[in-house]
Amino acid sequence: MKMLTVDLAQAIAQEAMAKCRADGYKISVRVVDHANIEKAFLRDDGAGMATVQVATMKANSVMAFGRPSGPPANLPAGAPVPAPVVPGTINAMGGVPIKVGDQVIGAVAVSGAPGGDKDAACANAALTKVADKLK
Repeated sequence: MKMLTVDLAQAIAQEAMAKCRADGYKISVRVVDHANIEKAFLRDDGAGMATVQVATMKANSVMAFGRPSGPPANLPAGAPVPAPVVPGTINAMGGVPIKVGDQVIGAVAVSGAPGGDKDAACANAALTKVADKLK
């Protein structure tokens, strides 16, 4: 099994924050390993208190369900997003699996941009930057 090293986790966190900063967002980013244990965490200057817990809940969602965090895929357009079924998770975008091939070795979760799609964009940008190290 490929392991998410602390160096790679820190690089992912830094890249996610750099992308959100470039877009003008103050965020928190949490990176966890395959066991959902924190490997890296950053809260930008000025990021709100709630971003810390929301990033944790997004990472929990990824690791619980093995897919990006967000509303259920089968949710009809315009329907309200349901409350999460599993305690400690959240049906909001911004958590993304860290994969080597099809294997999930961890998750990166961002909170604080104005919309989960923008949080997810920062997380995905970080994974694109380190893609060569995820082989």
